[in-house]
Formats: sequence, C-alpha cells, structure tokens
Amino acid sequence: MIAAAEDFGGAPLFRREFMVSREHGDVTEATLKVSALGVVEPWINGQRVSGDLLTPGWSSYEWRLRYATYDVRHLLAPTTVLGLCVGNGWYRGRLGWTGQSAVYGAELGIIAQLDLTFADGTTQSIVTDDTWIAGPSAVTANDLYDGQSIDARLRSDAWLQPDFTGDGWSGVHRLDFDRGILTPYTSPPVTRWRTLHPVSITTSPTGKTLVDFGQNLVGWIRVQVKGPQGTTVTISHAEVLEHGELGVRPLRTARATDSYILSGHADTFEPTFTFHGFRYAEITGWPGELHEEDLLAVAISSDLRATGTFHTSNSLLNKFHENVVWGMRGNFVDIPTDCPQRDERLGWTGDIAAFAPTAAFLYDVEPFLAEWLKNLAAEQEHHDGIIAWVIPDPLKYLEMPVGFPEVGSTAVWSDAGVWVPWTLYQAYGDSAILEAQFDSMSAHVRRVQSLLSPSGLWDTGFQFGDWLDPDAPPESPAKAKADTGVVATACAYRSASLVAQTAAILHRDAQAAEFTALAGRLRAAFNEHYVEDGRIVSDCTTVYSLAIVFGLLGQADQDAAGERLAQLTKEAQYRISTGFAGTPFITDALTMTNHLEEAYKLLLEESCPSWLYPVTMGATTVWERWDSMLPDGTINTGQMTSFNHYALGAVADWLHRVVGGISALAPGYAQLLIAPHPGGGLTDVETSLETRHGRVAVHWSIAGDSLQVQTEVPEGVGGILRLPGQRDQPLQPGRTTTTVPVRAFA
Repeated sequence: MIAAAEDFGGAPLFRREFMVSREHGDVTEATLKVSALGVVEPWINGQRVSGDLLTPGWSSYEWRLRYATYDVRHLLAPTTVLGLCVGNGWYRGRLGWTGQSAVYGAELGIIAQLDLTFADGTTQSIVTDDTWIAGPSAVTANDLYDGQSIDARLRSDAWLQPDFTGDGWSGVHRLDFDRGILTPYTSPPVTRWRTLHPVSITTSPTGKTLVDFGQNLVGWIRVQVKGPQGTTVTISHAEVLEHGELGVRPLRTARATDSYILSGHADTFEPTFTFHGFRYAEITGWPGELHEEDLLAVAISSDLRATGTFHTSNSLLNKFHENVVWGMRGNFVDIPTDCPQRDERLGWTGDIAAFAPTAAFLYDVEPFLAEWLKNLAAEQEHHDGIIAWVIPDPLKYLEMPVGFPEVGSTAVWSDAGVWVPWTLYQAYGDSAILEAQFDSMSAHVRRVQSLLSPSGLWDTGFQFGDWLDPDAPPESPAKAKADTGVVATACAYRSASLVAQTAAILHRDAQAAEFTALAGRLRAAFNEHYVEDGRIVSDCTTVYSLAIVFGLLGQADQDAAGERLAQLTKEAQYRISTGFAGTPFITDALTMTNHLEEAYKLLLEESCPSWLYPVTMGATTVWERWDSMLPDGTINTGQMTSFNHYALGAVADWLHRVVGGISALAPGYAQLLIAPHPGGGLTDVETSLETRHGRVAVHWSIAGDSLQVQTEVPEGVGGILRLPGQRDQPLQPGRTTTTVPVRAFA
C-alpha cells in the first residue's frame, strides 16, 4: 500500500511504466488486482480498465478491504502504462452529520498487482512499490456529500502514455498496512444503470435556471459544454422544489454541488468521485443558452439482476411499486443505505431489516447482502456482540452531540443480523448463508437475553421503537404510540425463534434447544405482562401487527387482536398509523386474521398518511416520512426529511405474495404456494419471479363473474394452487389456466 508524497487536492494520480517481456512468447493471461484506501479508477494505456465505480466500495475498513480483479490482457502494449486515479470516497470523505471527515485515516493509498503469464509459463508481476510516481489530476475537490470540482484546464492524458516526463510529480511512500485484511469482491460492483434526459428547463421565481429530470435518482449529471476558458459552471442538486426553488433544506450540511472550470474547448464532465440524490438541478454560470441535450442524468447502483415484477390495473399502485424499485436502486450503492442525499447515507440496519424480503424478490441480492452481513459480523465481533445501528459503523468515531444515545443492541435495528440472513435463506434456498452468519445471529440473541429484565421482557435501555410513527411530532420521531418494551420483546421472540430454526437446519441440536427454550420464555413473558383478553399494552396498530405476524398469541387472543387491529385501522380512516416497526407487517396481520378488505383499504388510501399519498403528490421514490412533503407543497419541518427512503416500501413484499400470489412453501421456492387474494377493486394483476429453479408467474384477472388465473411453474417444482372459495389443488408445471366463479369468494 503506497501513498503520494503530496496530497494533490485529494485526487492524486499514480503511474508505473514498464516493458512487457518479449522473451517468453505471447501473454496468455493478464490479471490486475487493485484496491485503495479511498476509491480508485484503474487505467492501462489510456483506457479505463472497467466501468466499475467507487471501487473498492465501503466495507468495515478496519478489518476488511476488498480488492477488484480484472482481465486486462487486451489492454497491454509492448510498453505499458498502468495508471490509478484516486478519490476520497468513504475512507477519507465526510461521514455522518457531525461534519467530520477522514474518520478511517488521513492518507489515501493504493495497492495493485498486475500479473502476466506468458506462453511458456513464465510470469511477470508489476506491483505497487516505491518506484511509482504520483501527481495532480484535474479533480481539485471531491466528497461524496459535498460534490466534485474539476478544472478542465488541468486535463491531460500524457500521464497515461509512455515517456511521460512527470513535471510537477513526486514520489510515493509505503503505508503501514496489514495485507491480511484484503478480501476479494464477492458482491456486485457499482455501475451506471440508467440515463435520463431532462424533461424541462425552467426559470425559478428568483431567476435561477432549474432542470427537472422527471425522476428522483442517485448519481450525477454528465455535462457537455463549450465556453470561454476559465468560465465556472456550478450545478446544485436536490430532490424537490419548494416555492418554485431548489429545496435544499433536507440536505442539511451536504452541499451536493459540482463545479467545473472550462478549458475553452468542448468539455465533457462526469463527477465519478461523488454522487447525489436528486431530481432537480440548479445551473449557474452556463455560457450561452442551456439545451436539454447538454445534460444527461446518470443513475448509479450496485449491479443487481432484476428478478421480480408486479403490475396491476391500478395506476397509482403501479407507480408506488415503481417508486419502491427506484428507491431500492438508489440506496443500494455498494451497501444498503437509509438515504442517498443528505449528510448521512449510512447503512442503517433497521431499514434493511424491514425491506430485505422486498429486495430479495425484486432483485438477486444474495451476494450483495451476504457481503454486507460480513461487515455486520466484523463490527459485532469487535463491539461485545452488539450489532450496531449502521453497518459499516463510523458512528463509533464521530463526536456525537450531547444527549445522543450510546449505541447498543436495539430491537428491529440489531435484529437485522438475524432477519436478513433468514430472508436470504428463504429467498434463495442456500443454507451456507445461515452457516456463515450463525455465530453472529446467536451472539445477537444471547446479547439480548443478557438485557432482559427480571420479568423476562426486553424493556430496558434505549429503543428506536416504532420509529417515525406518523402521530409522532416531526422533531421527535421516536415518540410513537407503541410501547417500546412491547415492540422489543416481540422482536426478541422472533429473533430467538428464527435462530432456533436456523440451529435445527444446521443440525446444531444444543443451540436449537437453547434458543427454542428462550423463545418460549419470551412468549410467556409477553403474554403474561402485555396481553389481556386480546388487548395488548399501548393498544395501537403496531403492537397488534407484530404480535399476530410473529405468532406470539394463542388462538383466542389472536382472533381478538385481529378484530381490534381491524377496528383501529377503521378508526384511523384507513390511514397509516404505524412506523418502521409496524409498517412491514400490518397488511399481513390483517390478512392472517381474515380482514383482507381492511388491508386493501389501507393499501389504497390516498390521503395523508398513506402509501399512495406521496404518489398523488408526484413522488417518484418512497419517502422517509409519510408527510415528507405536506399537502400545500411545503417540506416537512423536521430536520430528518428524505424523499428517497425505501423502508416504508416494505409493503411491496405483501403485494408480491398476497396480491400477486407468489410465495415459497420451501426455501428458495423449491415448493410454491400460488394463492392470489383478489380485492380492492383490482381487476388485473401480473406478478413474476425468477427463482433459482426457474421463472414463476401469475396473472389473474376478473371479467364478469369469473376469476381467471394463469400460472407458469418451472419443471420439477411442485406446490399448491389456492384460489378463493376452492379446495387446494396441486400445482402443475408449465403454463396452466384456471377459472373459478367470482361469487365463490365475493
């Protein structure tokens, strides 16, 4: 690992020129391995090695640093120049809302190895060492939160060509670095996945030039411009407009601004050492008239393979589902983050705990989340068994304001260490993820066990609880209706039960018995202290939803709880009354207790707060708050207001399983349950999923007095077809059509 002798504006260039041996025949293999303390873009002989972005991504750098591997044989020449361009990234850029940067280290570094194999078996290796030189780039500033500055007058590709003189360049020095933390990429790289042209260019009430790309996305704007040398063009980004101007208050201290100094020739700018969450941009300093073809929004995300689809006869519901997809892609940039735009963008565990089932349907996220779980386990191992609130965890280095709670085990958030690997096992059927994470899963539950009060409840310590309950004050998002002990104890029971099941799958009999017994004690304590005649302490929709879905209640209490949940849902006029903890489960709880009609009314409500209210307000991603934008078009006054937060889109999992009708009877969809639940006035629904066994699809439609259900099932996969008012039937492979009368379930 080497560093430049000078900082060079936080974006140094490194180069090494060498001769490819001619004595051993043709090069048969050429493999480049590269990593960085920062983010790195490798070049060979003037060409980018790959379209990967922000390599090596964000991991728990103290214990894990990934390296990328590339086949570069096609890029070699007799005299070859290997160049590396480095930026601050997560390693040295700003992280969190305290304004701190360089929390992992003060120096940027690179490590690389280029291995050549010749026809006769001889090898040649070029490695980073003190023979390299470093120099300045055209990037004069770069930060993930604040943006990037590029001076086109400083651009030159001479450093990538042979015989470069290196004027203004200097040497390098070795860094004290443990190569034992290097680990290969097992998750997909970040890439460009979509481009969008502007839909309008307008002038704001104060005379600012505003560009609307029609979609809230994560990435940057590619700029093509020609103007007088030295002209500065500045681009500021935001997700929404307020009073006709760029709505930057939700960004807090993130500048989200890129600036470009023109060369005097035709310039193209693309700021690949930053990213922004935005739909709108404000352009200043543009020379002459700005045209739509001058700008192109580039959306970036981890390179995920789409697997699931969902479409209905309801246009608002379709738009909501589309918003879920866009929100996921924008927040799956190397790690699963809460938001992509403000001075935060952290891997909050509570968000992915809620959203993982939806993510695993929409895309193949097995390698992506398996990689994230490795970081979770590493952080946990070095934090006394505590699963932190964000993974990777820079909070441990930040100077938090007075009153900020000490990080400890917390329901839902820390439960991600159990719920996410279980979700991956259910979605993809590979028990290896359970084996890999079992120590982490069991350590979390044992940690929670140590925190239980003498009553057997988890009612001690700080809890986020039902975070962002819509009835909580904007400035106090933790002041929810749900009792935090009820929420925490319910989650502890679920986690203990899942770890017990995991131990049984892995044939760890002693641990299975241990966690089964713990789950039994938690269930008994929950019922003794929190349940009376079907009423649960704090008597709100979230506590009933968790108790019903997690299986905490006996049948009589389950029935009574379902009735009470339906009543509370009706009393709320079918508007959302749950926060982070309850929202992923409330529609399932209603469905499980024979209140499908209420679930549909809740789903399709359009007034605030509801899932469809943001759609009626023009949202193109899922919001952090149910009312991130108020009905009058003003932004919520809370200091925590994102317009791209996937967590509250977790209801899409219910859409796929219950409305669409595709769920797994065995892990990995080795056995299927196809059981659509028509309702809500929907007349046509199509759902599909690419499983590890092949494509599964359901298309149901209502015409007149008939419900027609078309299914597609892979060969070798069995299961059950369950239609309303009909007896269960065995699933048939291939494509089949079944018609039943509507009156059977109306």
